[in-house]
Amino acid sequence: MSLKRFIGNKAFYKYVFIMVLPIILQNGLNNFVNLLDNVMVGSLGTEQMSGVAIVNQLIFVYILCVFGGTAGAGIFTAQYYGNGNNEGIKHTIRFKWYMCTVIALIAGLIFLFFHEPLIRLFLNEGSETGDLELAFKYAKQYFVVVIFAQIPNTITQIYSGTLRETGETMQPMIASLVSVFANAILNYILIFGKLGLPALGVTGAAVATLIARIIECAYVIIYTNTHTHKYPFFKRVFESFKIPVFLLKKLLSKGINLLANESLWSIVQTALLYCYSLRGLSVIAAMNITNTFNNLFSIVFLSLGNAIAIIVGNLLGAGKLEEAKDADNKILALSFACCFVLGGLLAILSPVLVHLYKVEEEVKTLAVTFLLIVSAFMPIHSLLHGTYFTLRSGGKTMLTFIFDSGFSTFVSLPLAFVLATFTQLSAPLIYLCVFSADIIKVVWGLILLKKGVWINNIVSGDNNELENKTA
Repeated sequence: MSLKRFIGNKAFYKYVFIMVLPIILQNGLNNFVNLLDNVMVGSLGTEQMSGVAIVNQLIFVYILCVFGGTAGAGIFTAQYYGNGNNEGIKHTIRFKWYMCTVIALIAGLIFLFFHEPLIRLFLNEGSETGDLELAFKYAKQYFVVVIFAQIPNTITQIYSGTLRETGETMQPMIASLVSVFANAILNYILIFGKLGLPALGVTGAAVATLIARIIECAYVIIYTNTHTHKYPFFKRVFESFKIPVFLLKKLLSKGINLLANESLWSIVQTALLYCYSLRGLSVIAAMNITNTFNNLFSIVFLSLGNAIAIIVGNLLGAGKLEEAKDADNKILALSFACCFVLGGLLAILSPVLVHLYKVEEEVKTLAVTFLLIVSAFMPIHSLLHGTYFTLRSGGKTMLTFIFDSGFSTFVSLPLAFVLATFTQLSAPLIYLCVFSADIIKVVWGLILLKKGVWINNIVSGDNNELENKTA
């Protein structure tokens, strides 16, 4: 096998760099500010940090449901853009609104009536650290405010997602930068009571998040509506809410699979946290620290996954199938190589990084162990993430569902549950066993990529169909 298949020329990397740099900066700054927020909340105590972490895990399920609900339409957006079909993009934007409205209503009802028992699921005895009832109290204080931040956040995802899918990564980045800076400043003021304001603790963190999300949402709405000459698919997009039946069927067939995938996958991740939490409140605090640094060091491969969705999706929509395959190979190889470096860096720095938090030594020790496991598996997870976006870019959403959440549901979760319930293994050893199972998944993914089952133009012929519908 020639290595030339996986190494691009200078022009290719320049193109990828220009495309992905704003996404990396956006995700990087987002995660850096999340780190600062996390450290600020963590300085209040283990109970405060654990309560916030539990609520954020529950909201994580909702956010991924929104992502899944819009991802199916996003495949069509990217391919329509490559095909030059602005009318098709308008229909995908409308579809995203419909899906997000339904998801928000269902999630709102669940959170309204069941947030207390959901929070208590994660509060278990098992360590020497933490007051469970105090953690529950802080979780409720945070939840009743931060839940409202999901309304502007959802609208932002519709607008920013569409911009990214059509190759515009700069403006979503700017919106995010404005938001994260506002969030960081407001967190400092409201959590600790600066500028003459009262110290609100975790409630202050929630209020800061709400205001920052409103600012971000306002930016993308104002920008897109004042630049319709540059993005014609936003011009009078809601003049009509109709979507042609043939296209609605296609959007639903792809969208439902991805919605089911993201929903189930996020639920599985939450259930995995529950399994780890059976070892005590200190594990939740340690997992919160681990996830914060993991997200920060994973920004390159997470951003390159978005690059695959954009670049490969555009090429497939333009009918350039061989070019799409070639680009995918090279981006995956780039992501894999970067993660060797970043994983090693995380392993070296992890004993130092955990001391940013003013938590008990038990929590710090657990966090370092979790981070070492994360760093070792980072290259493998870069391939898994890239494989997911590759399969998705070609519209293979059912295969994506089986590959992603299917594996997590029938392999990862049962393994964690059995080990947590019926053995005395420590949380880090259970974590290691679950990660080790991903080796099977990555081999399966590489086989699927080599077979080229994902190489597919799903919008071919839609231009004529839409012209007939609008004539």
